[in-house]
Amino acid sequence: MPPPTSTAPAAQFSPYQKFVVGLLALLQFAVILDFMLMSPLGVFIMPALAISTKQFGLAVSAYAFSAGVSGFIAAGFADRFDRKKILMFFYTGFLLGTLGCGLAPTYELLLAARIVTGIFGGVIGSVVLAIATDLFEISLRGRVMGLIQTAFAASQVLGLPMALFFAKHWDWHVPFLVLAALGLAGLVVIGAKLKPVDGHLGKPQEHSPFMHLWHTITEPRHLLAFLAVTLLATGGFMLMPFSSAFLVHNIGIDAAHLPAIYFFTGICTIVFGPMIGKAADRIGKFRVFLFGSMLSMLMVVIYTHLGVTSLPVVVLVNVIMFVGIFSRMIPFQALSSQVPEATRRGAYNAISSSIQQVSGGLASLLAGHIVAQGADGRIEHFADVGYVVVATTLITIGLVWLIQRQLQERTAATAAA
Repeated sequence: MPPPTSTAPAAQFSPYQKFVVGLLALLQFAVILDFMLMSPLGVFIMPALAISTKQFGLAVSAYAFSAGVSGFIAAGFADRFDRKKILMFFYTGFLLGTLGCGLAPTYELLLAARIVTGIFGGVIGSVVLAIATDLFEISLRGRVMGLIQTAFAASQVLGLPMALFFAKHWDWHVPFLVLAALGLAGLVVIGAKLKPVDGHLGKPQEHSPFMHLWHTITEPRHLLAFLAVTLLATGGFMLMPFSSAFLVHNIGIDAAHLPAIYFFTGICTIVFGPMIGKAADRIGKFRVFLFGSMLSMLMVVIYTHLGVTSLPVVVLVNVIMFVGIFSRMIPFQALSSQVPEATRRGAYNAISSSIQQVSGGLASLLAGHIVAQGADGRIEHFADVGYVVVATTLITIGLVWLIQRQLQERTAATAAA
């Protein structure tokens, strides 16, 4: 194993890098919040538009599937342009889609706006990761991914409560309009302050976008990482759709206390996310990933077997479980960023993001076929979902170990050459 270089004192953020990390985290916050908004706003949208739960479910899933398709299409072109220009193009489309949601007077127009938002928003995450990989050395990448991942927690702590407040006191359109207005300010900052990210353009490129996409997909070491991404997304998305109902009907948590659970979980994730990233840089990304996998498996089993439990205990279990989940995701992203060559980072991240979206949607469908809701509202067979998550986590550990070994062999070969 090559000696760890992440402990070098020189591995510090420059002022510009600090700005870039903050900007990328804000972009992730906006995209994740837009994706998460639909579910809690359903209680306002369905009666306002007089639509069924099936129609609303289609509007929610339309984002994920359109994002998955657009990611594959964009992958062939992702490395042929300055990443700043690509980011501005897709972020503009994302804001127009969000604005369309805020102005949609009918279900059909809302559905169309969600598809547009997914087409553009689904690519932004992959561009963010490509920029982070281009601008930060591997010795800093764990911390970068940890800071960017806090956007998920911040959307729970700050974004969702504010969105629900706006919807309750004004109208369900308002959260989308506010998000679009704030996003416009972010677009101006990107255009004015972010420097071009075009270092990859000085290297040889394939002439055909299709062949660029094909070679990125079929590269053996990429396939290993894509399979790991699939299983990681499966684990997370299987638990999420039914967690609220499980907490209320099985564990006995009052629905009014659900925001408290999400709030404390989000706060702790914001605190622990950067710490996890720093630990990944200092003691090794695979070691932190292995720790997070073991912890998340233990807590998933405990969580899915809970009976009637007090609120403080539920909060504690939920916090520890999410610490385990983020201790998997952050080091994996940092490790995965080393897999593609610079000329394929955009395509690799776009495909990876698409796989994550599609596999997450399929995982939700699979979980829906495993669990059932009793006449009293209780979620049955939820423990079986937990066992599936544990099984996929065990397989993922083996895949990530193989990825780590390949990276070490490539580094050793490069050093010898």
